Amino acid sequence: MERGVTSSKRISRGFAGLAAGIATLTVFTATPVAADPVIVQPAAAVPLPPELDPGFYRPSPELFAGKAPGEIIAARQVNVANLGLIPVNVDAWQLSYRSNNSRDEAIAAVATVLKPRGSAPDKLLSMQGAEDSLAGYCAPSYAMQQWSVAALAGQIVTPAEFVIAQGAVQQGWGVVIPDHQGPDDAFAAGPLAGRITLDGIRAAENFEQMRLSPDVRTALFGYSGGAIATGHAAELKQSYAPELNIVGAAEGGVPADLGAIVEVGNNQLWSGMIMAAILGLAREYPEFADLLNRDLDPFGQSLAQVKGKLCVQYNTILFPFLNITGMLRVPGDPLEHPVVRDVLDKTRMGKSLPDMPMFIWNANPDELIPVGPVNTLVDTYCQNPDAQVRYTREHLGEHITTQLSGVATALLWVRERLDGVPAEAGCSIKDDTLMALNPEGLSLLAATFGETFASFFGKPIGVK
Repeated sequence: MERGVTSSKRISRGFAGLAAGIATLTVFTATPVAADPVIVQPAAAVPLPPELDPGFYRPSPELFAGKAPGEIIAARQVNVANLGLIPVNVDAWQLSYRSNNSRDEAIAAVATVLKPRGSAPDKLLSMQGAEDSLAGYCAPSYAMQQWSVAALAGQIVTPAEFVIAQGAVQQGWGVVIPDHQGPDDAFAAGPLAGRITLDGIRAAENFEQMRLSPDVRTALFGYSGGAIATGHAAELKQSYAPELNIVGAAEGGVPADLGAIVEVGNNQLWSGMIMAAILGLAREYPEFADLLNRDLDPFGQSLAQVKGKLCVQYNTILFPFLNITGMLRVPGDPLEHPVVRDVLDKTRMGKSLPDMPMFIWNANPDELIPVGPVNTLVDTYCQNPDAQVRYTREHLGEHITTQLSGVATALLWVRERLDGVPAEAGCSIKDDTLMALNPEGLSLLAATFGETFASFFGKPIGVK
């Protein structure tokens, strides 16, 4: 089935029916619900990608329309693995749960939850991966499973970032990894991703087999495409899920302003990925989809047909140095078109101050995520005297290396928040040559990779 921008029907539907539009935020607070018992299905011998598994990924709306956000629709055990091959010895399940799209209409979402064997964690990390793709088989819930072919099909980021999740489990934490792009793979649609992320935490707390303590402390973590979900979840938390005990959020390579990313990346190396994000936005915002259907030139229409079925690796390397704005046949500057400007405004971060401490890091010379809008985001937060923000700019780095360099320092910061150590008051901005030189971070990375290597031989992760 085709996905692209050749007709408004294809843009608005995708494989089964896309969420549409953006509307006024509605406040959702969790209230006790008399949920039916969840029957946990056994793990499949060979997992199916979402496109071939609609019963779990796209259940009938009748099954969830009356549920509360975060209430579980279905659950099953899964076998997770490194690179789809080497099994990881943890307790692992997939949860299908009720969430909401940008118009607060009910949708089904999926998350993977992990914990050390037999444990009852009192700490939970919600890790948002950089899925950055336009097909269901690229989703983390599929890509992390044993015998998944996602890595071969171009989803190389999720298997790489899965090591971070294993590092969290090694600390004894529970982990929830949402498919935050939603059932229609709406890459870059931050308000959607934020809601799915928050409801994924609710689902993890609602899932009895996770054995989370009633006062579980939760943190958010994400880089690049994962920071889209993390940042919007942090900003939405107070209005959308105020009951969650989220004690901190760490985000790096932060796409705070998608318009600035288009301006900087147009005709550049990363323009193939940037166009994928534009196509992803069209899957959540119907007015934007209509604009692309009507005004994208024939080359752009053809390219959209191809890119609309690919994972991050191939979407990035396919046709770099694209003149993206030149494909949109509208008068004047395409970024100033009212429909384009509306979508960019709705997905821009900085609309509200997160009610939790924030750790933010970015490469100062980041070639994909310009540092200027991140500076602006931090300045916006820090105008509020209640802000708690620690911001580090790394000067010997670029987009990919700064993720690797900063991840350990970010996890150490997260660990302190989960351990109950108060974050420093106010805002601090630091310019660092290379975050990887943090000796405590190097020690954590060494331990993480050592435990991950031991898990290749069947060692349970996180069991003390």
